[in-house]
Amino acid sequence: MVLGIESSCDETGAGIVSGGRLLAHAVASSMDDHARFGGVVPEIAARAHLQAFNPVVREALDQAGLRMKDIDAVAVTTGPGLSGALQVGLSGAKTLAYAAGVPLYGVHHLAGHVAADTLEHGPLPNPCIVLIVSGGHTSLLLVRDLVRDPILHLGDTIDDAAGECFDKVARVLGLPYPGGPAIDRAARTGSPCAVAFPRPLLGSKEHPYGFSFSGLKTAAARWAEQHRRNGEGFSVADGAASLQEAVADVLTHKALAACRQYEVRTLVVVGGVAANSRVRALSEERCAAAGVELRVPPMTLCTDNGAMIAAVGDLLVRSGSAPAQLDLSIDPSAPLEYAALHPVGRPVAKIA
Repeated sequence: MVLGIESSCDETGAGIVSGGRLLAHAVASSMDDHARFGGVVPEIAARAHLQAFNPVVREALDQAGLRMKDIDAVAVTTGPGLSGALQVGLSGAKTLAYAAGVPLYGVHHLAGHVAADTLEHGPLPNPCIVLIVSGGHTSLLLVRDLVRDPILHLGDTIDDAAGECFDKVARVLGLPYPGGPAIDRAARTGSPCAVAFPRPLLGSKEHPYGFSFSGLKTAAARWAEQHRRNGEGFSVADGAASLQEAVADVLTHKALAACRQYEVRTLVVVGGVAANSRVRALSEERCAAAGVELRVPPMTLCTDNGAMIAAVGDLLVRSGSAPAQLDLSIDPSAPLEYAALHPVGRPVAKIA
């Protein structure tokens, strides 16, 4: 029985996993506290984690019909993320592990997103291409054994991640925070062909699998500002649908290109933006046409949660990986090298 704790941003999550099976999944979000500021305020997030930690852990244990004495290991996100938020989760996890006399595992947040898919579809194929799309990260990875092998980076975010682009453009369009769900809702009545937004780095020889959404964000902002300056109205729905189409087009194009180049037959799409309806739909269309299996976690496991961290912890325990020491510290900017985060770093594996 592995208890997982997630507190890297604005969601306090606790999950329990045993033998690859999800037993409990509880989340408390402080999203409403940040909405009026148009983004996450680190100090508010840290205070919210302090208030939510015990109730969320208690809820997860109650869901599973367990007590702390039944837990065999504790896994916790130690990076990347907001420093104060990570500290709260790690401090709580250390306390639980010490009091229960069980091993502690430090987990990379993004590896958690990858492992979330195993809770729905079982073990990851070896190898598989993984597309991580979230508010702060857009990465294309070649994954073999998630907890034993180095994670190979094919491409990463160069500037703005896809989720960050959605958040910033939503503000320009007058849509509420968080921008991703707001863009998705607004796009339902819009035309994806209404505005010819650019497809950043599509066909780039220098960055074939890199992602850059800063220029797309700027193009969308200029489109809206030009209409306002000219005193013209514009369709928020069309702008949202066209933006969403551009993002989904770039993401899926590069992901399928990686599948072809590395002769991998499974694409796994994870992270908060994997909940976007157009990203899911276009991924399904293009994977079906290419004969590639598509795996996407359920919506509830796409956003930050403790279940995904418990899933990594469960894999680490079953693989015989050594636990962390109680002097484990956070790493707010930890690169994704291995699923487990330890005090001594290891060189990141990259593919040119």
